[in-house]
Amino acid sequence: MPYFDAASSAPLHPVARQALQASLDEGWADPARLYREGRRARLLLDAAREAAAEAVGCRPDELSFTGSGTQAVHSGIYGSLSGRRRVGRHLVVSAVEHSSVLHSAASHEAAGGSLTEVAVDRTGRVSPDAYAAALRPDTALAALQSANHEVGTLQPVAEVAEACRAAGVPLFVDAAQSLAWGPVEGAWSILAASAHKWGGPAGVGLLAVRKGVRFAPQGPPDERESGRAPGFENIPAIVAAAASLRAVRAEAEAEAARLRELVDLIRARVVEVVPDVEVVGDPVRRLPHLVTFSCLYVDGETLLHELDRAEFSVSSGSSCTSSTLTPSHVLRAMGVLSEGNVRVSLPLGTPAEDVERFLDVLTWLVTAVRTKLGAPVAASGAGATARDAGAGSGAEAGAGAGAEEFTVDSLGRLCPIPVIELARAMEGVPVGGVVTVLADDEAARLDIPAWCEMRDQEYLGEHPVDGGTAYRVRRRS
Repeated sequence: MPYFDAASSAPLHPVARQALQASLDEGWADPARLYREGRRARLLLDAAREAAAEAVGCRPDELSFTGSGTQAVHSGIYGSLSGRRRVGRHLVVSAVEHSSVLHSAASHEAAGGSLTEVAVDRTGRVSPDAYAAALRPDTALAALQSANHEVGTLQPVAEVAEACRAAGVPLFVDAAQSLAWGPVEGAWSILAASAHKWGGPAGVGLLAVRKGVRFAPQGPPDERESGRAPGFENIPAIVAAAASLRAVRAEAEAEAARLRELVDLIRARVVEVVPDVEVVGDPVRRLPHLVTFSCLYVDGETLLHELDRAEFSVSSGSSCTSSTLTPSHVLRAMGVLSEGNVRVSLPLGTPAEDVERFLDVLTWLVTAVRTKLGAPVAASGAGATARDAGAGSGAEAGAGAGAEEFTVDSLGRLCPIPVIELARAMEGVPVGGVVTVLADDEAARLDIPAWCEMRDQEYLGEHPVDGGTAYRVRRRS
């Protein structure tokens, strides 16, 4: 069964498995003890630290092992903020950071700190100039991921790091998605990563803090891992994490080129074989193994279930697959279509025939889901066949037959139904006519403007109404 969700967690690398099994017999003792077993464990821990530090691009004494990538993020952010509290309590983050970073930022703000979120463009990339403009004299810390976990866009870390250096602000980098492919460039100050993202075992994170960075570990003091990760080190898992990171780095260049070709194939073919698809993320400055696209008029949860039945494991940022029924914060920040969102992240060794079969399966699955939901068969627009906008769509003419104002009542109906009903209503509206969609589904706030962008229709804005929001769209063609 093809597993296409390496961005969530990569399969355990064979080298990690071998190292884990070997170190279970050698690394079980306390590395702080001076007897033989303790010295043996210390040697394993020190060797792992040196290997990981080499991959990160820092000194071994700058790197600590934590119990997870999330713990590394939290420790890195809180420790940095605490260490620079005399400077101020202002934190800068990008709008598309991983949830662990944004949760840390929200906690900081709730505790009385100030926060600035830097917006991104439609590819998910921050502007270095905009990021630099967000820095203030009281900025204690800035945070920017090296690559986005949902759409694969690479961030301009080196440029932002230089702006932070000039302003005297340390830069925290979440490198979880990119570290397998190479070290993070630029003068970053603090870095966090997670072993299970590159094929190491879960439960191991990396936290690197450069010498000279003011850092105050939070919580009760502990003598292990420079006081940054309390508790007994899981040496077998740490050894496996470091060994697998070295292994994936050795094959990164060749495998990146091969997987990039497969991702390029998906990016090109998906828009050919599946109508009404938006491929999101930067087409060039991106991770080599990850591609994300959204399918108009598709229930994302159903699509993922159908792909699973067809033996393909993928993930999604669609609100249609979320228990909160809100779109992914990444897609929302980018302002792109969220419904029917599919993230494909290929693990090392993915064969080309699996990708070919995925594209074949995706074509008929999307068609089947759209048919089930009653979605328009062809794109709406000047060439579409006009039909009664009220027939099965909930649309009503605002002033009788032939009126140029229509209302679609989608209150109580969830993604992607409001957009489907908008499209069906638009087929019966003359050029210049306006359709107002009433919806209480949070995804509509993102997907209706995105539909207008895809359809070259004019989005007129929104206003609150009883029970929800009214979205107004003028037919332009």
